[in-house]
Amino acid sequence: MSSFPSGQARQTIAIVGFGGIGAALAGALLAADRHNVIACVRRPIERLILDRAGQETGFPLKAVTDPAELGPVDWVMLCTKAHHTPGTAPWLDRLCTRQTRVAVLQNGIGHVARTAPFAHGATIVPTVVYYNGERLADDRVRLRVGGEHDQVAPDDEAGNSLAQVLDGTGLRVHLSGDFTTLAWRKLLLNVVVNPITALTLQRQAVARRDDVHALSLRILREAVAVARADGARLADDEPARVMSTILSFSPELGTSMYFDRLAGRTLEIEALTGAVVAAAERHGIAVPLNQALLTLLRAVSAAAG
Repeated sequence: MSSFPSGQARQTIAIVGFGGIGAALAGALLAADRHNVIACVRRPIERLILDRAGQETGFPLKAVTDPAELGPVDWVMLCTKAHHTPGTAPWLDRLCTRQTRVAVLQNGIGHVARTAPFAHGATIVPTVVYYNGERLADDRVRLRVGGEHDQVAPDDEAGNSLAQVLDGTGLRVHLSGDFTTLAWRKLLLNVVVNPITALTLQRQAVARRDDVHALSLRILREAVAVARADGARLADDEPARVMSTILSFSPELGTSMYFDRLAGRTLEIEALTGAVVAAAERHGIAVPLNQALLTLLRAVSAAAG
């Protein structure tokens, strides 16, 4: 563990979950060369190629396949799908102490409650991720950025420390005093494009269909009512704003749930549509469209599992 304040010395950063988000983050950290990066992986990887804005750069990579080989680190970047969090316990058991900080780069809400049981008292830093990472091969990842920022964290001491760690990577961290609202705003994006692309097996171009657009607005109106009851401060025209954002994305982009279905993997449904339905039940709000999506997605995921 580093004995220096955050941002003043090289720290050791372990990345748990080496899909698109984790591998892209590893590539950005390796390119900045300010910290020591460890990839926690299933299969050995000696080198990582980062494709960023059409330019490819390769970096030597320290990749570890056995948690027993590791000890406590300064930072863990938890980049698995939310429903895979319990499976990271062997890694977190070796990597975390009360001095460790765990940035949770996952979809959904409830990052702290989901991760804390496995983190040995480490400080949990919830984040919202906006950059797009696509794993092209075991040793190659494409990073796409856009919009005003690439990641959001709470505006507190731990969030500021995360921003310092990522300084120089080109990933822009926005610190917010209203993390709840921003987390729900990201979830609103995901409860439309992820289910619809997964169920139709089409990329985001499908959102441009008039009938899909109309259905998406109805799904969002349900979810916005739940988000407000949960403390998010959202505009009256929030569904239209969300759809405007979705239509600003490249139609050729896929979603994590779309890629998971293509690969025959289980789907991250409980952290997305499941989170909306669970919150709706807590607040006594009817969400029939989201409930219908959840039922269908559970059936698809069960067939894959």
